[in-house]
Amino acid sequence: MKWRKPKNRVARPGDVLLKDFLNASHPLSRLANVVNWGQFERQFGKLYAVEMGRPALPTRLLVGLHYLKYLYNVSDEVVVASWVENPYWQYFCGEAYFMHEWPCDPTSLVKWRQRVGVEGSEKVLKESLAAAQREALLPAAELKRVNVDTTVQEKAIAFPTDARLYHKARQALVRVARCCNFKLRQSYVRLSKRALVNQGRYGAARQRKRARRETRKLRTYLGRVLRNVERGKLKLAPKQEQVVSVAQRIFTQQRTDHGKVYSVHAPEVECIAKGKAQKHYEFGCKVPIVTTSQNNWIVGIDAVHDNPYDGATLKPALAQVKRLTGTRPEEVFVDKGFRGQRYHPKGVAVYITGWRNLTPLLSKLLNRRSAIEPVIGHTKHDHGMNRNYLLGKVGDRINTLLSGAAWNLKKLWRHFVAHPLPVPVT
Repeated sequence: MKWRKPKNRVARPGDVLLKDFLNASHPLSRLANVVNWGQFERQFGKLYAVEMGRPALPTRLLVGLHYLKYLYNVSDEVVVASWVENPYWQYFCGEAYFMHEWPCDPTSLVKWRQRVGVEGSEKVLKESLAAAQREALLPAAELKRVNVDTTVQEKAIAFPTDARLYHKARQALVRVARCCNFKLRQSYVRLSKRALVNQGRYGAARQRKRARRETRKLRTYLGRVLRNVERGKLKLAPKQEQVVSVAQRIFTQQRTDHGKVYSVHAPEVECIAKGKAQKHYEFGCKVPIVTTSQNNWIVGIDAVHDNPYDGATLKPALAQVKRLTGTRPEEVFVDKGFRGQRYHPKGVAVYITGWRNLTPLLSKLLNRRSAIEPVIGHTKHDHGMNRNYLLGKVGDRINTLLSGAAWNLKKLWRHFVAHPLPVPVT
């Protein structure tokens, strides 16, 4: 279905309001009534100009689509297409009558994320916690004891090998030259592709000398194209200059270097080792997560770059909890990756796994620190944090914040399922 600009929906003879035939006990119906949509209008309204361009799409529609996208772990295209088929989704996004056309183009979600940025995404997470507080599911006393851990949010990149990086960097340089109408002496399109295929075949057959020979060929092709572009002294746009810079780093980096490039289109990706037996290295960014000790609400989540020590993420994570909930935790339970008193904030009791001679209550709470592990697993596999497709460092942070908001909404969902509304007596 091709998207067309939606018109203002007016009631027609025979139309029935969505709220009149939907099940009021359905979790999405109750979630739609719990979220404070008006505060999004006030906070995001200043980002739009009234008298410029086409009228903006409703803020509730865009916020609701993002809630649904991460709640069901689907893409921008799927959430827009499914919205047309599901009356509960339409009611959740503020529609009064059933719509038969796409609410917006999927690219509108991309542009909205770019417009609201990290601050707007954090407000979306904050509202998910505020809704839980209004439902009396997240009392202030529960916020004083939290569990903290870190994980890795992987980026949507192929596994980096030298041969693939040389080939991809050369392809990017050839595209830059064609955009600038610059004729290269030789593009090596056919030879580079053949060398990449042969390198993979020799590597699979464990013919390592032949595989290294093909890798050297790919590096040679990249160097020749790179020098050709540099000698041309082209007038490049900022994005094109970044491509050339990334290609230079890939060409010159060595095995033992720090801060290496692992992807041409996502140079911010880092190689992180978390000590997992089944996966020695993960390529993405580190994500500290803060959950309440009692009921596992995500009260703090963000993406950090430069692969910091786990303990160094503790103070910013607790500061985010204060910013989102208005309450500063008093007791924090962490694993051994957070050792080092210089990293512990003042006025907060930090308990590390393995400590002994504690009171029975503290020992029980410290054992419960491991409850954060399934939260991380579900946030990854059920709410879109397992593989990030958003662009750049800002995209990493937006994806983690919206994934955390989806986890909190899912907890509200389960509460509504367990506590349905009473059936009215006729």
